[in-house]
Amino acid sequence: MGNARNIAFWVVLFLLVLALFNLFSGGQTTSASRSISYSDFIQRVDAGEVASVTLDGERVMVRGKDGNQFVAIKPEGEEITDRLIAQNVEVRAEAQEQSGFFSLISLWLPFLVLIGIWIFFMNRMQGGGKGGAMGFGKSRAKLLTEKHGRVTFDDVAGIDEAKEELEEIVEFLRNPQKFSRLGGKIPKGALLVGPPGTGKTLLARAIAGEAGVPFFTISGSDFVEMFVGVGASRVRDMFEQAKKNAPCIVFIDEIDAVGRARGVGIGGGNDEREQTLNQLLVEMDGFEANEGVIIVAATNRKDVLDPALLRPGRFDRTIHVPNPDIKGREKILNVHARKTPLGPDVDLRVIARGTPGFSGADLMNLVNEAALLAARIGRRFVAMVDFENAKDKVMMGAERRSMVLTADQKEKTAYHEAGHAIVGMNMPKCDPVYKATIIPRGGALGMVVSLPEMDRLNMHKDEGKQKIAMTMAGKAAEIIKYGEEGVSSGPSGDIQQASALARAMVMRWGMSDAVGNIDYAEAHEGYTGGTAGFSVSAETKTLIEAEVKALIDEGYATAYRVLTEKADDFERLAKGLLEYETLTGDQIRRVVAGEKLDSDDEADKPSSGGGLSSIVAVPKTKPRIVRPDGGLEPEPSA
Repeated sequence: MGNARNIAFWVVLFLLVLALFNLFSGGQTTSASRSISYSDFIQRVDAGEVASVTLDGERVMVRGKDGNQFVAIKPEGEEITDRLIAQNVEVRAEAQEQSGFFSLISLWLPFLVLIGIWIFFMNRMQGGGKGGAMGFGKSRAKLLTEKHGRVTFDDVAGIDEAKEELEEIVEFLRNPQKFSRLGGKIPKGALLVGPPGTGKTLLARAIAGEAGVPFFTISGSDFVEMFVGVGASRVRDMFEQAKKNAPCIVFIDEIDAVGRARGVGIGGGNDEREQTLNQLLVEMDGFEANEGVIIVAATNRKDVLDPALLRPGRFDRTIHVPNPDIKGREKILNVHARKTPLGPDVDLRVIARGTPGFSGADLMNLVNEAALLAARIGRRFVAMVDFENAKDKVMMGAERRSMVLTADQKEKTAYHEAGHAIVGMNMPKCDPVYKATIIPRGGALGMVVSLPEMDRLNMHKDEGKQKIAMTMAGKAAEIIKYGEEGVSSGPSGDIQQASALARAMVMRWGMSDAVGNIDYAEAHEGYTGGTAGFSVSAETKTLIEAEVKALIDEGYATAYRVLTEKADDFERLAKGLLEYETLTGDQIRRVVAGEKLDSDDEADKPSSGGGLSSIVAVPKTKPRIVRPDGGLEPEPSA
């Protein structure tokens, strides 16, 4: 639609320019004709030198017999028609308009239309949806209506505590006497805080669907402009609109875009963002009472917000919206699977148990990916194996089976991943191994995934040490198999993960006796909010790095010891990965025990419950292997 308008604008502009050109060129042609006196014209007529005459009001346009053209002005009331006819001169007459008004309009209309189009174009460039230049400081808040799709609290699952607090606000809007008779006042603001994808915006839309009052929505970035004073003007205009529609709710998404702490950014205290924040603070709870307008805001960066914004009277409630637990994940899966036909083997509780740490958005994406995988192979419903494959795709990335691997690369990947799996299985505090694969996924050539049996709420020191050992097991496995000089760059990602965990243990969690119970993370990361001027000495930095290195070295030594003690298990699992490529947790234990997996094994068939061992562990279509002479080996049969 926008492209059609632009094309139409330029077409009309071109036609107007063309009309103006013709208008002026016509005038120039007329004025360029030679002008003579009326007496000279009469003499030429009497002398028989005139061939034709065109009468246009007082103007007499003459063409001589010699082809020359000239113009004469006839005196008012003078009649020359009979004289011209007597001299055998061809006479023509131009029709005259009844009024000069129409002539004036025809002359000035193109100019007026051109000026109008120019004003319209400038208006659109300056944000014409809000009045252009005159409406530059108007609020961009939109009134949410039914056409946007009504969402209620029934569509929100997995965050019951947050939903209960917001239901109370809705109840207050519906029945204020229930609370006011005991002296209760309606909360002025509620701040939704939580990781991305947990449903903060969905909660706000549910409030709009349940409250039955006007609901304005705006993003924090819509306030801030490069022009000084525009953001504050938009805040004032937004609250003026809200007061006219009170009681109402105003939802500000990503409020950290405008509500960051003052005095810590570039520009001191006079930059546009801080002026906008000041106006927002005054409007929410300033000298004048602001009754009937409830502000609901959402952010995942509460730590950067200005303290004045968070105090009671502005945001009376801070509502945490965390990632859902296992019960919450099951409820969210039920909500998103309403319109998806599920197979008889699908157990959403099993899927919820196997997706710890997933947010509501992640679970929605999981259901969608499972439906797409089922539709791709022509199923009429979504089976449990589709959910398992979708979970692998979300957690580990899409398979890259077309990737060409050399035999040496594939073998090193198998031993590397086998090292992770063996150490993880022999560390009692490590999460159970969910799956191991040497099929390239995402940016990795292979992967071992561990999932906790229940939601993890914290981490203990011994758990951290054992996790570092499992992480460093890939490098230890390569050194045991190929020697110090045969180690590859594959462990680079493992080293990054181990370093991040060890630094957190030393600098943030106080798990190093030498460093002590001091949080050095902010100084190390260069963040000075709340601890202005905080820094560490060179000796302390050296001590921190020494403690981090000691933790990683200890983890590596533990992994090396376990793999040496479990050398037979390590070797069997590596060869099993080379043969089957992908193994689930139960299959890994059976391969380590020396059992053979084949397609007739009942334990490897998809179970009715759709558990974690529902993938058939038979040799699959493998990546093409490069022979030493540079050719490709034929693809093995499935």
